[in-house]
Amino acid sequence: MEVSPLHNRCIWSSPVRSSSSHRLLLVSLSARKSKSPGLVPSFRSTRRRNLCSASSSETLIGSRKEDGKHSQVVSKKEEEEDLKSWMHKNGLPPCKVVLKEKPSHNEKHRPIHYVAASEDLQVGDVAFSVPDSLVVTLKRVLGNETIAELLTTNKLSELACLALYLMYEKKQGKNSFWSPYIRELDRQRGRGQLAVESPLLWSEAELAYLTGSPTKAEVHERGEGIKREYNELDTVWFMAGSLFQQYPYDSPTEAFPFEIFKQAFVAVQSCVVHLQKVSLAQRFALVPLGPPLLAYRSNCKAMLTATDGAVQLVVDRPYKAGESICVWCGPQPNSKLLINYGFVDEDNSYDRLVVEASLNTEDPQYQDKRMVAQRNGKLSVQAFQVSPCMERAVLDQLADYFRTRLAGYPTTLSEDESLLADANLNPKKRVATQLIRLEKKMLHACLKVAVDLINQLPDHTVSPCPAPYAPSLK
Repeated sequence: MEVSPLHNRCIWSSPVRSSSSHRLLLVSLSARKSKSPGLVPSFRSTRRRNLCSASSSETLIGSRKEDGKHSQVVSKKEEEEDLKSWMHKNGLPPCKVVLKEKPSHNEKHRPIHYVAASEDLQVGDVAFSVPDSLVVTLKRVLGNETIAELLTTNKLSELACLALYLMYEKKQGKNSFWSPYIRELDRQRGRGQLAVESPLLWSEAELAYLTGSPTKAEVHERGEGIKREYNELDTVWFMAGSLFQQYPYDSPTEAFPFEIFKQAFVAVQSCVVHLQKVSLAQRFALVPLGPPLLAYRSNCKAMLTATDGAVQLVVDRPYKAGESICVWCGPQPNSKLLINYGFVDEDNSYDRLVVEASLNTEDPQYQDKRMVAQRNGKLSVQAFQVSPCMERAVLDQLADYFRTRLAGYPTTLSEDESLLADANLNPKKRVATQLIRLEKKMLHACLKVAVDLINQLPDHTVSPCPAPYAPSLK
């Protein structure tokens, strides 16, 4: 069952489970045979003495630290050559966007960049077109489309592969072709539109802001999945050596501690683009000028699309010069938006809460009900005997379930509203409060529907109605 804010309805459907395909990826470095710039990793073995230490100021490798005065070690030349200038130098054709910046909520963090219109744009205008030579995909990373498709077909994690590739590229420093892009990702630090990091990087104290929300458990589950991937990196690394040749580099866990891998994984997760109508080896892409420099909106229909030799953005609405440009983030509920991109969309018609209903295995009619459910394709569509008493039992169970879910939150809706009215509220607490407030609104709407239906039942309805084998809800 999914609870939807759209028209304040409860929608019964089979919950869609995300494939936890985070099983691990190999060293993204079979591209050594390519002659394209940046595709020839030339790393030297550094052993454990060159381990990179974790740092909150860096996303891919924490090798440099910031203080409150933004004293990151970046040369004047590097600052002058921003991401867009580097892209133009390497094949980006003239476009209709500029890079602008806005301050971070944390004065210790550098301002973050965003893509804005450089001139007035109309619906259908091409904002920019990034050539494939400036797009990072598994085909590029592995240097072999057949191998890349084999790995993705076997449900290995594209995100882990892309993150590992950029981590090894960053070890090359300025010698890496991708250095300006990596520097931009470090600046962004996987932050969303409120300059807030994904909850995957929050402390336990900060995760307490999500108490009562199923998102909190999902964050822990996703974090454990990333840890499992990290633990398998070395195995895949040595398997890669047997498939191609032994690479003269440190194994991943020698080169990068877990916290750095996690930061890189989350950074890639926040900006990876899912391209349509391309091979499996190209469907996950990192596109400079794409997210997180582009804002995500649930009510936007513009998408980054693969064309002949490039990835382009055609805008779906008019923009004035200087306005931030947005793209569609797909039909994702707010819980996914927060975990993946660090923001909550108040105008999100795709927002959902999942309610899992399962048949009671001790029910004497369990097998009959299971067969009926299978024939209908989902547990919620079943042709059982119905009576006013039975309907009351189901509605009572639903109402009690929604009340229990609401009681699990430490605050009320009115308290949430008061918190959000505070202009000085901690940004992480703000985005968490936005999420749980929207969840409560959905639960309250469904509770009202259940109560209204109960009130429409005949007066002689027995309450409580005996229902010894009612489905269990969670």
